[in-house]
Amino acid sequence: MLATTEILLIQEEAEAIAEMILDSDVAEQYRICLANIQSNKETQRKIHSFNQMKELYEEVQRFGKYHPEYKKVMMEIRQLKRDMDLDDNVAAFKVAENGLQKLLDDVSVIIGRSVSTFIKVPTGNPFFDELSGCSGGCGSGGSCSCSA
Repeated sequence: MLATTEILLIQEEAEAIAEMILDSDVAEQYRICLANIQSNKETQRKIHSFNQMKELYEEVQRFGKYHPEYKKVMMEIRQLKRDMDLDDNVAAFKVAENGLQKLLDDVSVIIGRSVSTFIKVPTGNPFFDELSGCSGGCGSGGSCSCSA
């Protein structure tokens, strides 16, 4: 019974942390940037054009440089990607998305390290993975030299 109560308390605290993250300025900026992307017709046109070309690009990739449209598709996909990435709404969204991801990574690392320095925290960020002293994970022949 004690373990069940303890688990419920931990889950409640996790939900409180999630609420704090959702209420943060970083999360609010992310939501604003996402709404800007979704509501701007020109930004949506650029994203749609890129996604359509991406489908053709994937088809061309199966055949490589032997596909008759290889050069044309490669040039067009790069141009469309550049146009999309340089769109002010897309650029702002990427900055906001990275900010939110950094906050989530920071929280994950704090929680993991408070339990043990050997806890593997999947941040997707090589900086954090390197700091944990166990790059690649204990079971994967990582460089941490632990006994696991």
